[in-house]
Amino acid sequence: MTIRLPGAGGTLRSYEPRTEPLAPTAGTPFTSRTVFSAAHVVADPFADVSPDSPAAVDWDATLAFRRHLWAHGLGVAEAMDTAQRGMGLDWAGAAELIRRSAAEARAVGGRIACGVGTDQLTGGSLTRIRAAYEEQLAVVEEAGAQAILMASRALAATAEGPEDYLEVYGHLLRQAADPVILHWLGPMFDPALEGYWGSADLDAATDTFLEVIAAHPDKVDGVKISLLDAQREIDLRRRLPQGVRCYTGDDFNYPELIAGDEQGFSHALLGIFDPLGPLAAEAVRVLDTGDTKGFRGLLDPTVELSRHLFQTPTRFYKTGVVFLAWLAGHQTHFTMVGGLQSARSLPHLARAYELADGLGLFPDPKLAEERMTNLLSLYGVNQ
Repeated sequence: MTIRLPGAGGTLRSYEPRTEPLAPTAGTPFTSRTVFSAAHVVADPFADVSPDSPAAVDWDATLAFRRHLWAHGLGVAEAMDTAQRGMGLDWAGAAELIRRSAAEARAVGGRIACGVGTDQLTGGSLTRIRAAYEEQLAVVEEAGAQAILMASRALAATAEGPEDYLEVYGHLLRQAADPVILHWLGPMFDPALEGYWGSADLDAATDTFLEVIAAHPDKVDGVKISLLDAQREIDLRRRLPQGVRCYTGDDFNYPELIAGDEQGFSHALLGIFDPLGPLAAEAVRVLDTGDTKGFRGLLDPTVELSRHLFQTPTRFYKTGVVFLAWLAGHQTHFTMVGGLQSARSLPHLARAYELADGLGLFPDPKLAEERMTNLLSLYGVNQ
């Protein structure tokens, strides 16, 4: 059976869905890499809310998806960009998400790290920004989760130069109970973060970032780099102090960065591992055996899908991630907090379906086909 999918210029093309999915299975814990999937939240489709309302979350479905990731051996990076922090999920919702997910992680033995930011602020002094970070850090530490210090829109708007970043991050690292992950999120993911670390010159920004780490290496477990620039990540990775990990956040070049080279490799903290979870886990287990070629053979074919989901404007990749979760049967609907399901076009979603189906990502290809057909019919595409 074929399905007609919309393409460029309003044309329709025939696509024949695959009939059998890949069948990756849960296995032993990873030994060669530490791997987190940033996870999306599932909206409550029956909540009577507007895009400007506080997020209405389906907690049962949201936590079930995290159990799915943990079952395959992946860690969960919680309340991050993929969970729509600052794009539909406010701090109150994120705090509840952190508490619920951390409790679930303890119950099932899953690994979790949670985002710490300043999204209860829109601006303010450095003192207020520090206090906002401290409030969120306390919530994460009280929940028993590892902290990820995320980039702050408020700090980007307020800081007058590198010295302000050094002061704020130094203060936070000194008081953190355990080593944290520092997150450098590029402006392609959030335009409000342009010039982070005190300079639009990435070389200068990198120097400041490394200065923060060098001053407190015992308080930095690792750094997450989300700049979509493989060589810059490799160069930075080689300059990290001994014992500080590099977690790639590069959704364009992750296979080569995780595989690494003779001088090192990156661990992973990736939004694309939300839809790729079982396949990504299987690939890492292959890498654990020393089979880099086999690892690349599994993961390289996924890059086309990832680059499609994360295409400009990159910040709307969450729409494709949730869309694929719906097609895969992890949730019953394609609704997002903040109404963000409208952020990508029908041709974009159709191509995402085609690429994901071709990879065998849907546990029930027939269900995915039926849901794709239903969505197409809403747009007037009759099969």
